[in-house]
Order: sequence, then C-alpha cells, then structure tokens
Amino acid sequence: MATHLITGSGSGIGAEVARELLARGDELWLLARDAGRARRLAERFGGKGGTVRTLVGDLAEPERLSWAFGHQELPGELDSLIHSAGVCDLGEVGELTPGVWQATLATNLVAPAELTRLLLPQLRLARGHVVFVNSGAGLRANPQWSAYAASKHGLKALADALRGEEAAHGVRVSSVYPGRTATPMQEKVHRQEGKAYRAEDWMTPESVARTVLAALDLPRGTEVTDLSVRPTG
Repeated sequence: MATHLITGSGSGIGAEVARELLARGDELWLLARDAGRARRLAERFGGKGGTVRTLVGDLAEPERLSWAFGHQELPGELDSLIHSAGVCDLGEVGELTPGVWQATLATNLVAPAELTRLLLPQLRLARGHVVFVNSGAGLRANPQWSAYAASKHGLKALADALRGEEAAHGVRVSSVYPGRTATPMQEKVHRQEGKAYRAEDWMTPESVARTVLAALDLPRGTEVTDLSVRPTG
C-alpha cells in the first residue's frame, strides 16, 4: 500500500486522482483549506477502498503552512506528493492588480514550493515522487493569461530545479501539462472569456488522472520529466 498526499482533491483532476488511488487500496492524505472542507473530503472519499486522512492548510497563505502542520499529525513517509490545486483569473496586463498577481502566485507557485519543502523528509524516506499538475499555460502564454501562465511557468522551473536537487535522494519529479479539461475551473474560465461552456468539448478529468498515474507507475530508475496531454479533434 502506497501513501499519497494530494492537493485540489475537492474537484476536477485532483478528485479523479484520489478516486483512482483509493480504488487501488492506497492511503491518501487530502489537503483542505479549512476544517469544514476537510470533513467533507473525508465523508466524500471514505469507504472507497483505501484509507483517507486529511490535513488542513490554506494554499492561499503559504507562509502559514509550517505553523498549521506543526499542530497536526503528518504522514511518516510519502510515496507521492501530487500538486493539483490551482486558481485562475484572466485579464490583460494593463488591468490585473497586484492583488490578483499575488493571490495567483501564492496558490499556484509559492504554496507548492513550501508544501514540497515541508514534506521532503517524508518523500526522501520513501524515495517518493513529486507530481506537479501544471498546464499548457506553463509552456506558452496567451493574451489574458499572463498571471496564470507566469505562475505555471514558475512551477515548471520549480520542478526542474527540484528534480536536479533531489535525484541523489531517489526522489522523482514529474510535470504534467494538461490542455483544456472539463473541470469547474474550466467552466469559470469560459465565463471570464464570455464563451459558452460545453464539457463534452474538452478532455475528461479521468483522462488526465490516468496520465498522472502513468507517471507514478513507471518502474524505479525511470521518470517522466515532462508530459503534455491534449484533447483530440
């Protein structure tokens, strides 16, 4: 039985990754913003095959994660840390305020860096795997997407640096770059773009979750460094 910590498991890709791993009988630690959300996650995923534990920590305030974890039990070892949470607010550079930039970078970049830092001892013990669910925006930046794309370009840099630093400890690091996926975030993006949203036009969260699991399942001694997955048609 493997042990995994997942962010963003409340919906979308993170929720599907959690379901797939629970079906295998693995132990999951699900990060929630507050105690109420933690309780709902435990109720939602409990009894689905594996063991579910929760941690409370707000990714919007990465500077407080260390304090929050200091008051909770943490896993002893981690086979994987899967970063799936994120926020997205569109707008032209001439319109975006410092508040939007700071909130986007805090949740999408600084929090994954801090969460990884805090859990590296457990990952090193298990010779574990860090998976960053990035975005196509982590490889290119389109108009209106500057803040989100900057955070995701930074996430790629974080993954690349971490991979080189942790190779000696046996920790693998993968970045997955999904194209547009039928998630609540995608629905919000369509509203911001002023477009009609049709979930059937985009990839399913299940398909991206399978991609994440494919990276996790590679034999030791091999790793996927960067993997893009796109909708067909």
